[in-house]
Amino acid sequence: MGKKIVETDKAPGAVGPYSQATIVNGFVYTAGQIPLIPGTKTIVEGDIQAQARQALENVKGVVEAAGSTLAHVVKTTVFLKDMDDFARMNEVYAEFFTENPPARSAVEVARLPLDVMIEIEAIAVLKD
Repeated sequence: MGKKIVETDKAPGAVGPYSQATIVNGFVYTAGQIPLIPGTKTIVEGDIQAQARQALENVKGVVEAAGSTLAHVVKTTVFLKDMDDFARMNEVYAEFFTENPPARSAVEVARLPLDVMIEIEAIAVLKD
């Protein structure tokens, strides 16, 4: 079982002792992605939809750097600061997963890094 570390400038770099993603046994496991703009270390301005869009763009960047696509994502976990934002987040989420969406969990959490409104992690299979 070999493990490969994924690094890309298409998503924010790790700010601690973790990797943007790891690949093992044909699966890509991403770290949680928050709405940081890659290369700037600044949080995208705006509401939950703006933050969800940036977090999902970051997930996409990591998954693609690993050699997969959003169409190959099989599971996501969405961490929300406020579950009242679920419906508006879901509208944006649906733009990224238009067909055969992955399994998903969504939970409200007490606090997220940098006090953002959302964090999203994903598991994808590598492309055939």
